[in-house]
Amino acid sequence: MASGAAAAARRLLLLRHRRRHLVPNHHFSSSSADEVLDGGRVKIFDRDLKRRHRDRAAWAMRETDPLVDAVADNLLDRLEDCRKAFPSALCLGGSAGAVRRSLRGRGGIEKLTMMDMSVDMVNRWRELESATEDGPEMNFIVGDEEYLPIKENSQDLIMSCLGLHWTNDLPGAMIQCRLALKPDGLFLAAILGGETLKELRIACTIAQMEREGGISPRMSPLAQVRDAGNLLSRAGFALPGVDVDRYTVKYNSALELVEHLRAMAETNALFQRSPILKRDTALATAAIYQSMFGLEDGTIPATFQVIYMTGWKEHSSQQKPKRRGSATVSFGDIRKQFGSNQD
Repeated sequence: MASGAAAAARRLLLLRHRRRHLVPNHHFSSSSADEVLDGGRVKIFDRDLKRRHRDRAAWAMRETDPLVDAVADNLLDRLEDCRKAFPSALCLGGSAGAVRRSLRGRGGIEKLTMMDMSVDMVNRWRELESATEDGPEMNFIVGDEEYLPIKENSQDLIMSCLGLHWTNDLPGAMIQCRLALKPDGLFLAAILGGETLKELRIACTIAQMEREGGISPRMSPLAQVRDAGNLLSRAGFALPGVDVDRYTVKYNSALELVEHLRAMAETNALFQRSPILKRDTALATAAIYQSMFGLEDGTIPATFQVIYMTGWKEHSSQQKPKRRGSATVSFGDIRKQFGSNQD
């Protein structure tokens, strides 16, 4: 496997296609049938397994990762569009380390709390921070996004970079984030969208059909773009906004892709997953991937769709939509005015 920041940077094709989406009126629902019930609550992901994934990633993650660094940098770009400062900020799990690397004074953050469900990950962050001489006052806590251990009305800013898509109750986690924010506080999140790893999904499905005569859940369900705006609204955020980026990363092989996913703690954590991937199926997946999607230089591309979500906790200073029917100018009048100007 190629190593080093330079080699990784060469594999990252920053072919970002950003689209701004209006907030649709759809209801969020899981796309997976692989669910279990625990006390009446639907659980899709094994959070204990995900914690172990993050324990492993704490020591396997790269010092710099062009993909997660680009996602974190784009997430923090939104702070530059804000006129206010955010003295106290909370960064949740996922690629919080990349957020810390990319912060560079943005947002006027004076105190930054980094939280993760993995003790090993928190200790790793603490070790890396000890070598940093500048930046905001740092605090590290162990906690789960599903049961946010943060006081209400205590944070000016809450960020989550590539972590919340592993929660069983995403709307509930976002509601807890809103409650933890001060009035006029900002919520920023980046989650993986449904088009992520579409090439691997196709190759794995075909390989399972050929070798095993059927398919079993190998990859986790992810939110669709149409769901994101409704998630923000359901969580009670004001002024919701949604953007989508698509990144293409080149790998030397499917094995290298899987190793990168492990270092990102992005491997399968479904409750009803198949515990063993047969060797024949794995080899067939790699061969099909190369055959269907391989590039002329021998590498294979992998798509990562990232959905960025922005929401504010309500405050009296924020803009409010006008009451329906309160308009004083009709679209017909506007059309006539523009029509006459063109003539």
